[in-house]
Amino acid sequence: MVQRLLTVLILPFFGVLIGIGIFPGYLIFNAVENWSVSAGNDGLIHSLWFCIGLGMGYIAGGLGVVLVTGVFGAIFALRGREGRFPLKSMITIRWGIALVFHRVALLFLSTIVPSMFSTLYYKLMGLNMGKGVIINSSRINDAPMITLGDGVVVGGDATINGHLVEMNELVLAPVCIGRGSLIGGGSVIQPGCKIGANAIVASRAVVPKWTEIPDGETWGGIPAKCIRRADGSKPT
Repeated sequence: MVQRLLTVLILPFFGVLIGIGIFPGYLIFNAVENWSVSAGNDGLIHSLWFCIGLGMGYIAGGLGVVLVTGVFGAIFALRGREGRFPLKSMITIRWGIALVFHRVALLFLSTIVPSMFSTLYYKLMGLNMGKGVIINSSRINDAPMITLGDGVVVGGDATINGHLVEMNELVLAPVCIGRGSLIGGGSVIQPGCKIGANAIVASRAVVPKWTEIPDGETWGGIPAKCIRRADGSKPT
């Protein structure tokens, strides 16, 4: 009943949110369309300007949706809330609302990673990041639970989760990735993981929950295991 009630209440709100986000795109499209008409363009030329205005409006509207959801998502971000919580609790409801904000941002977020706009979005949502971080993924969930040190690179479509659900509880556990580390494309980092400085998680590896990867090591596979030590040797 709670889920149904929240769905009925939230969906219209997100319709308003998306509308606010795409409004700048509408203004740009409308301006280009009116200019083309006032310039006396017709036929193919007018159609060309119509499509250009539509494309520019789409980009502006998409950026608007990402930034608006980031601003509103910051209100519900669960900063400093690690632990176990009953599924029927206000913490879980707040977490669910923040997650839905992220789902709305996904309508356009994957188009603009990596960029200063996606970086700003993740910061608004509560992600802790150092200098020179490059995030080429829209799949970083539970941003307040994630810490990325200086120079960390997150590859395309890598997934980093700060939550799981087990035994009728929502578990929020921080993920810390040390400076200079590389998270390979398509890999999955589960909650509670600690990845040391200058470590490498190979592409498409799956790092299980609460795994600790020492500094400088390379891990790969499903589940991920050490495939090269910091000194360059292979584990026996």
